[in-house]
Amino acid sequence: MKKKPLAENQTFISILASLFSIVIGLVLGLVLLLILNPGAAFGGMATMLSAGLSSLDKLGKVLYQAAPLMLCGLSVAFAFKTGLFNIGASGQYTIGAFAALVCAIQFQLPWFVCLLASALGGALWGLFPGLFKALFNVNEVITSIMFNWIGMYLVNLLIANMPVMLAAYWGASNADRTAALKDANPGALIPKAGLDKLFNSSWINISIFIAILVAVLVWVVLQKTTFGYELKACGMNRDASRYAGINASRNIVLSMIISGALAGLGGGIYYLSGTVQYVIEKSILAMGFNGIPVALLASSNPIGTIFSALFISYIQVGGAAMQPNFSSETTDIVIAVIIYLAAFALLMRGLISKALSRRGEKGATKK
Repeated sequence: MKKKPLAENQTFISILASLFSIVIGLVLGLVLLLILNPGAAFGGMATMLSAGLSSLDKLGKVLYQAAPLMLCGLSVAFAFKTGLFNIGASGQYTIGAFAALVCAIQFQLPWFVCLLASALGGALWGLFPGLFKALFNVNEVITSIMFNWIGMYLVNLLIANMPVMLAAYWGASNADRTAALKDANPGALIPKAGLDKLFNSSWINISIFIAILVAVLVWVVLQKTTFGYELKACGMNRDASRYAGINASRNIVLSMIISGALAGLGGGIYYLSGTVQYVIEKSILAMGFNGIPVALLASSNPIGTIFSALFISYIQVGGAAMQPNFSSETTDIVIAVIIYLAAFALLMRGLISKALSRRGEKGATKK
């Protein structure tokens, strides 16, 4: 069997591009630390790169934070694979979180029903950009950005007018956030299944396994089913897919629904952990936007999102450990540099492909 040239091995190129992008991001992050605090720069970078594995508790936090990141990354990656740019993952994530919390606090339902509700809430919020794109050819970037803000303000309005949802109703002093699930409905907490004792961590639960399972299912759908083939065909060439008899409009809507469901599930997983409460505020939740570099770093590969989400969660935990030598604002800037330079994996992929092709051509010429 003839060995495939490296220039044609897309898996190898994608992995190499991601690694190069990560290294560039880390180098520029170190340069930034040297500018801000030269004396502590190398120690700070060492802390960032080692803190996530310094204890089981820190590792548990890495896994806990990676789960919603993974699902938001899957949301963006799924849309990318079908030729769409879902920049509305944040709004879908927020609506999904709201649906999960309403089911948990208002209706006292168990955690698995709340998670299903979060996926349905995200799917509903993904439906609108999909319909506008399919029926009126309105760019999904515009509509999904608008729906981010609509979703945030709608959730804030509804929670503020649902007394049972607020922490103050359950005896807490906070009136600007949802009730703690341990007080309102312990049955809505995602089970820890003994992982908290294994990792000696209050953070971790089974959500990381749910997220990995979803990533594998998305990969199977895209790679092994006729439905997935049709979705990807629409993404590669919508006109050609129509000519081949594929219903492009239907697939656009379904793609955004599935993408929204994934982001919504991420919101449900995060807020049903019991470690955080939804706060009524005027800024869009960042988790959905963080899904973009996760997807880009993984080259939109569902399995790749598992590893890219773990990496980004790892450096976030490491960044938090850099304090007090560096302020939280400084670590946030460094992490942002690393994350968003890591998103250059797509550009690096093209450069590596060209370099390998030229190398192959030179080798063929010499022969």
